[in-house]
Amino acid sequence: QVQLVESGGGLVQAGGSLRLSCAASGRTFSSYAMGWFRQAPGKEREFVGAISRSGGGTNYADSVKGRFTISRDNAKNTVYLQMNSLKPEDTAVYYCAADQVPGFARVVVSMREYDYWGQGTQVTVSS
Repeated sequence: QVQLVESGGGLVQAGGSLRLSCAASGRTFSSYAMGWFRQAPGKEREFVGAISRSGGGTNYADSVKGRFTISRDNAKNTVYLQMNSLKPEDTAVYYCAADQVPGFARVVVSMREYDYWGQGTQVTVSS
């Protein structure tokens, strides 16, 4: 089992940047594929990006491709989401999630596959 705690959210102007962190408990962080999702008010939770166990594979939603970068540091049990060129439509609660998978290269995109979720961190982008 793993517990996830997000941090780094806040208020930023359009065009600005934020870096979210997700710290995981436990000593088996490297056995989890990780993902970031977001949920805006009145909308369903949506996929943002995901990274494989090794960190060598990533996948992004089209809406954030080229602006957001996901990375991980397995020694620090932490996954990051670097968000650049932020837009007002990026405003949402951002969640990290973990899925224990057997392969080092697998990137998990489907929300339904993730077993563990953080509590979320609010990102607000003003115009």
